[in-house]
Amino acid sequence: MRDVARIAGVSIKTVSNVMNDYPYIRPTTRQKVLDAIAELDYMPNLSARSLRSGRSGVIGLIIPDLRNAYFAELADAVMRAASTRGLAVLIEQVGGDRESELAVLRGPRSRMVDGVLYSVLALDQNDVGVLEEIGTPIVLLGERIFNGPTDHVTMANIAGAKAATEHLIAIGRRRIVALGAHEGEVIGSAGLRLSGYREALGAAGIAYDDRLVRHAGTWHRHDGAAAMRMFLADSVEFDALFAFNDTLALGAMRVIQEAGLRIPQDVAVIGFDDIDETRYSLPSLSTIAPGRHEIAEKAIDMLLECIDDRDGALAPREVETAFDLVVRESTGGAAPHQDA
Repeated sequence: MRDVARIAGVSIKTVSNVMNDYPYIRPTTRQKVLDAIAELDYMPNLSARSLRSGRSGVIGLIIPDLRNAYFAELADAVMRAASTRGLAVLIEQVGGDRESELAVLRGPRSRMVDGVLYSVLALDQNDVGVLEEIGTPIVLLGERIFNGPTDHVTMANIAGAKAATEHLIAIGRRRIVALGAHEGEVIGSAGLRLSGYREALGAAGIAYDDRLVRHAGTWHRHDGAAAMRMFLADSVEFDALFAFNDTLALGAMRVIQEAGLRIPQDVAVIGFDDIDETRYSLPSLSTIAPGRHEIAEKAIDMLLECIDDRDGALAPREVETAFDLVVRESTGGAAPHQDA
């Protein structure tokens, strides 16, 4: 720091203020310090800095499964948003297992970071006390825990699922398969998306048919393929498919086409998540884009506010991000621009 100060022609205190993003510094002075840091390739000692400031500059991200493209792309969005704020991200994968989630929350790494973004999958309302135990600022992502003691960023699951189903109805489909339900689930992505599906059917005067609702324990391609094979074996009439995520849809589409059915002429298909692969599938997949980048940006900003809220004055907040209906070839839309 002394060398940086000498080259920039400022005090060591000014260098420290620039590194800690102190707001009241003239832009020309800030730039001199940044130029000197770049010239010297100076890397601060984060361990010492953490001891002095009580901050590590690192946040945690707990997600269920990086094999799921949605969570992998969410992690990328979080890392990009964090980088613009000078933060590093420590990622923990818990596999959607309750004991693994509890172990990570109660483990030492959750106390080594300034705050945690936590995409809940296995815990429920009865586990909210765990969030208070650890003493680290947390922002929840997803739907699992409502009315908890922490901030919560969620997507419009019901409205998005309703829009997806309404789109299929609008193009003339009436026998719409809902793929990805979880037995008995109400709070959670599967339960909420099933509710949106049912709302759209009811609003259109279409009777709900249990035979068209298919369960999938996990939401990977092989689950979508297996569920669709079982459905086709039951010989239930259908003309559309709403898959509760894109990977289920992609697996199901392969089986539909292997059976000699055309997409979208015989079966229109729509997913949920707008993962990158949906632009490149054949046909390209219509989907609901849940505002992944908005989720990352809002969650990090809320987490930083929680980290700064040393007195606990902030009341827990809940934010629902916007979504978009993306119409592609699988429901009769145009092929996307591959550079989009």
